[in-house]
Amino acid sequence: MLVASYNPGYQNILKSLKPSTRQRLVALEFDFPPAGLESRIVAHESGLGEDRCAALVRLAGRLRDLRGQDIEEGVSTRLLVYCATLIASGVKPDLAFRTTLIEPLTDDADVKAGLLDVVRAAWG
Repeated sequence: MLVASYNPGYQNILKSLKPSTRQRLVALEFDFPPAGLESRIVAHESGLGEDRCAALVRLAGRLRDLRGQDIEEGVSTRLLVYCATLIASGVKPDLAFRTTLIEPLTDDADVKAGLLDVVRAAWG
């Protein structure tokens, strides 16, 4: 058995599969896990309490809602784990948010400022 990973739409110009190739594959579409499960995953991987991870997952949902508007990609579960790990190790949340949830998403200063506003409003 051969397993291949393909992200349709991601860098589509460079990595588009020909229709004849796609028809030779079985496809499964993945999305983010349900919020409760994602919170448990982030808590397990980071060591941060599940209640705080649930708040991070809610925040990620708000940022993911912006996908396709000001940012191309939403916040991944991996980035949430990085953020939660920093917070669990004593890094102030504001710095953790900037370095893991904002900087990786865009280079545009105005978009970064807008994302930071969303983060601060959602986190409290």
